[in-house]
Amino acid sequence: MVVVNTTNHGGPNAHLVDVLAAADPSSRLRAALSAGTRADPHLTDALVDRCAVEPDFFVRDMLTWALCRLPAEVTVPRLVRELGSDTAQARSQSLHSLSKIGDRQAWPGVSALFHDEHDDVARSAWRAAVALVPPGEEAALASDLATQLGRGDRHVQLSLSRALVELGDVVLPVLDAAGTSLDPRVRAHAEATTQLYHDPDSGFTVSLEMATRVAVAGPDT
Repeated sequence: MVVVNTTNHGGPNAHLVDVLAAADPSSRLRAALSAGTRADPHLTDALVDRCAVEPDFFVRDMLTWALCRLPAEVTVPRLVRELGSDTAQARSQSLHSLSKIGDRQAWPGVSALFHDEHDDVARSAWRAAVALVPPGEEAALASDLATQLGRGDRHVQLSLSRALVELGDVVLPVLDAAGTSLDPRVRAHAEATTQLYHDPDSGFTVSLEMATRVAVAGPDT
């Protein structure tokens, strides 16, 4: 077991921690790369804290890579604590990192955010769920995720559909049941997800639009 005081930002890492907050995104990217190359567990807090506020996608991705280079017994508990943050980006990025690390000890914290009020957090939770779901709980996960059918815009709905499809054939009975919902948005989303399951190369947007027209107008219209 690795025991590290991750709150120590001094010593040889002090300059690197400062550069992680530099004004220039290229400098921050290089600092994140350097942090991952060093793989020093003392940088855990600095990397997690930066994930919560980093505006640049590529820098955030490098921060996640750097966290994945550290011992899971250090990073996972710290990232799980971050799931309780009041900042949506902190929760979302922690979920993303946890999905990449792949340690199922994070499952309880991840599953608590499927219904988060912020779409970006919920989408990250759905993606992480597919990576971390305990064996044998796929059907229960499919039922839980299906309660979010019809939520959000096309991008949100596509994220949910992809997560459901990745669960395999356990999702089909759940989608069949959702297809009888009184809510036309839920019915349309379920139909488009079923189409995506059977034909991954199908255009989700077109399928969703067609299913929405049918769901709203009625099959006999």
